[in-house]
Amino acid sequence: MIRVAVDAMGGDQAPATEVGGVAMALRELEPTFAVTLVGQPAAIERELSRHGDLDRTRLDVVPADDVVSMTDKPLSAVRRKPDSSLVVGMRLHQAGRADAFLSAGNTGATLAAATVILGLYDGVERATVASLCPTADGPVLIVDAGANVDCSARELINFARLGNIYMRDVVGRAEPRVGLLNVGEEDEKGGAVVRETHRALREQPRLHYVGNIEGRDVVVPHPRFGHIDVVVCDGFVGNVMLKFYESMGGLVDGVIRRDAPGLLRSPELAPLRRFLDISEYGGGPLLGVRGVTIICHGASTPRTIRNAIADAVEAARHGLRDHIEAELALQPAPHPAA
Repeated sequence: MIRVAVDAMGGDQAPATEVGGVAMALRELEPTFAVTLVGQPAAIERELSRHGDLDRTRLDVVPADDVVSMTDKPLSAVRRKPDSSLVVGMRLHQAGRADAFLSAGNTGATLAAATVILGLYDGVERATVASLCPTADGPVLIVDAGANVDCSARELINFARLGNIYMRDVVGRAEPRVGLLNVGEEDEKGGAVVRETHRALREQPRLHYVGNIEGRDVVVPHPRFGHIDVVVCDGFVGNVMLKFYESMGGLVDGVIRRDAPGLLRSPELAPLRRFLDISEYGGGPLLGVRGVTIICHGASTPRTIRNAIADAVEAARHGLRDHIEAELALQPAPHPAA
């Protein structure tokens, strides 16, 4: 049985949100997994008491008295707070007592903890936060979604390779189409790093790289290449895009409430509202670290946590760690000039 360790103290409304999400997952998902809640036992048990029907044989609590706050400096927090729910949970994963770990806490600290405790794959210089976002033809994976604001060409190439593996082996796209986000499709477009990345990606034989793409090609199919599965960009651009995506559900709801409030009760509208709800996609996988780590937004809802647990189970079930290690060994990343 797959075991997922959950940082119960990380999110804005912890541990209520985390416990609520775990309860939903245990009730609604196939019983192929168990959960370890990591954090302050008294606070966790108070929330668990609200869910008296849970199967406690698939749930345990590991104590961790300290908490990494959203304002803590990432690396310093990992070193100064070894008894935090974040560090204790990550060490459970490192020790093999959990097959995956997820947190809605401090993103930088989660990235730092995973890098220090789990380590990076050979040839990977930085991990990347990936984010699945909805489109009419299925989700698209954005890499990087905010972990790395400034990136080298080599790092962007590795992000493309990591995203390709995730979409192929976990999401199930047989031959993911990879595009580099740019201000135009021509070879000479973009800054020096983006141009060098574009040239190097064309030489990657194990990627279906379609070339430079523009922002409009993320949401709707490209006129020549069709649906893009992996969008590669630095974390500054990726995070702006992710936050824009997150606003779409609120935009649609706001317009309907203003102009046609009766439609909010229409069952025909429910699929569209679910489609635009970013929480339906759970958290973002942290790719490049040796293991399965899922990062959720601090303002996550219980449904976000529930879906993030489902993502973690799928990644562990598909052997994501072994697949990444094997794939990276087949084709070492090039050393572009940029």
